[in-house]
Amino acid sequence: MPKAKGKTRRQKFGYNVNRKRLNRNARRKAAPRIEWQSLGPEGQMRKVLALNLERKRGRSSLGQCSNSCGLGLTEQLNVCRKQSFIPCLSASFNPDLEAEASLPEKKGNTLSRDLIDYVRYMVENHGENYKAMARDEKNYYQDTPKQIRNKINVYKRFYPAEWQAFTDSLQKNKMEVE
Repeated sequence: MPKAKGKTRRQKFGYNVNRKRLNRNARRKAAPRIEWQSLGPEGQMRKVLALNLERKRGRSSLGQCSNSCGLGLTEQLNVCRKQSFIPCLSASFNPDLEAEASLPEKKGNTLSRDLIDYVRYMVENHGENYKAMARDEKNYYQDTPKQIRNKINVYKRFYPAEWQAFTDSLQKNKMEVE
């Protein structure tokens, strides 16, 4: 059915809308809700540690940290709920969790698949000749020799083990050809 003339309005950009807050709230709504109690004692401990961290950052309204280290975890939580304190835990952790926590943190930032393929292609075909790389037809962004060298150095820094295996395979292929 046709609409009345003049009743449709085009969308206008809302300059007074805080997009950062909208995106943050959307991420929070999309994130899974995990109940701390369902995780058992480790979950309760995580909650307490998170509250301690909030308190250190000055965001918590729960008060100071009490030193009730002689009590069990649930007793500490019950005492803290009554007194509105957060316990400082000195309980022994699950050994599996300790081992997991002692592992080095994974790097969150990685290089794009396109950049990795680009660097590998250039090094495969041109070796260390950056001027030839700059003239290559796959150099779509018209990078200068220095820019290409910097991209290769970034790849070396992010993936040293892969770089070593890649250069070793290139050396092996070079020896087979000769």
